[in-house]
Amino acid sequence: MAKLKTGRHTSALKEARKAVKRTERNIAVKSKIKTAVKKVEAAVKNKDAKLAKEQLNIAFSQWDKAAKKNIIHYKAAANQKARLSKKVASLSK
Repeated sequence: MAKLKTGRHTSALKEARKAVKRTERNIAVKSKIKTAVKKVEAAVKNKDAKLAKEQLNIAFSQWDKAAKKNIIHYKAAANQKARLSKKVASLSK
C-alpha cells in the first residue's frame, strides 16, 4: 500500500485493516466453540457420560473466554451453557 499524506481518511483505512483482523479472530473463536459443542453432543449421543463431562468443561471454558472478550454476548453464552449442561445431565439419570 502506498504511503498516504496524513488526512482525514487515513484513520478510516487503519480501522478497516483492524476490522479485518478482528473478524478473522472472531471467526476462529466461534469455530472453536462450535467444535467443542459438537464433541459434547457426540459424547452424549454415544452415552459416554465421563467424556461428555470432560468435553463440557472445555466448551464452558471456550464460551467464557469468548464472552469475556465480547465476541459473543455473556447471556447468550449462559443460555448455551445451560442447554448443553441439561443434555449432559440427562445421561446421569
